[in-house]
Amino acid sequence: MFSKKRRTCILLLVIGLVLTACGNKGKEEQQTVPKPETPTEKDQPVVHYPLTGLLTDKASNQRAIAVTVNNHPEARPQSGLSQADIVYELLAEGSITRFLAIYQSELPERIGPIRSSRDYFIDIAKGFQSLYIAHGYSPSAKKRLLSGEIDQLNGVQYDGTLFKRSSDRQAPHNSYITQGNIVKGAENEGYDLDTPPESLDFLSDEEIESFQGEPIGPIKVSYSKNDLYISSYEYDQENKKYARISNGEQTTDAETNNPILLDNIIVLEAEHQVMDEEGRRTIDLTSGGKALLFQKGMIKEIDWKDVDGRPIPYEDGLPAKLVPGKSWINIVPSLDIVSYNK
Repeated sequence: MFSKKRRTCILLLVIGLVLTACGNKGKEEQQTVPKPETPTEKDQPVVHYPLTGLLTDKASNQRAIAVTVNNHPEARPQSGLSQADIVYELLAEGSITRFLAIYQSELPERIGPIRSSRDYFIDIAKGFQSLYIAHGYSPSAKKRLLSGEIDQLNGVQYDGTLFKRSSDRQAPHNSYITQGNIVKGAENEGYDLDTPPESLDFLSDEEIESFQGEPIGPIKVSYSKNDLYISSYEYDQENKKYARISNGEQTTDAETNNPILLDNIIVLEAEHQVMDEEGRRTIDLTSGGKALLFQKGMIKEIDWKDVDGRPIPYEDGLPAKLVPGKSWINIVPSLDIVSYNK
């Protein structure tokens, strides 16, 4: 039998051990309680528009809308060009070019005049997973569009309904479509409008600060000897953007009178072939080739490649990084028609 004194000592020792264990457990629980984290600006996701690289406060799920826009002198000034993320300029018949204006970050209230489709417009529109809009088509483009190859709205089927004729211009230079009718047409046809295209590659702020290239003066893309069909670009050092000039006049938006201001001018050389008596062309948009990239008042001689249907510039084996903003892409039969002052 333990003595009374010894039993008391043992009891005190046990009580001490229990109290110590409880105390340590309390400390452990206190230490494992996570501290609330205060979100910082660094933690916020960086979101940008996929075709301009410009920052936005929320993700943009808008599908790209690609529209064939008329560039005949009687169609100028056009409506909605200032809001296009990218404009491709290609020859149609003769020396007259047409535009494929691609909208994603914003969609104008009114776009036009709208003109007929060609195969190469369809090819580029598909490359950006676009809803494609045109008024009319070449025979080969008609087969492709009516086959359901691409989601599309055409003025041949919707003249006077979704497409409206302007009274101040003569046909075929007076067909327009509104933002509301694009949405209405997509709903009627069951087309999805919330599938954004894959993003292009853009320069970071640090890369722009250290940007290098050969400084040059004004640029001319001479689709013809006639000034009516020469596309010129002049870089403004003050606002750091390119202005587009045609026939001696700065290209503006008919709806807002805002000038067309651009951050990237790209010229791609592609093989052109006349395919019929009407002077329609085929343009090889898959083989790649030489290209010129104009940014920040400077030039780079690079290449271009077809990437899943998109003709885009390549530099040192990788997609060329663009200055965040709007881009104008001229596709020409030869770089010899491009001139600039050093």
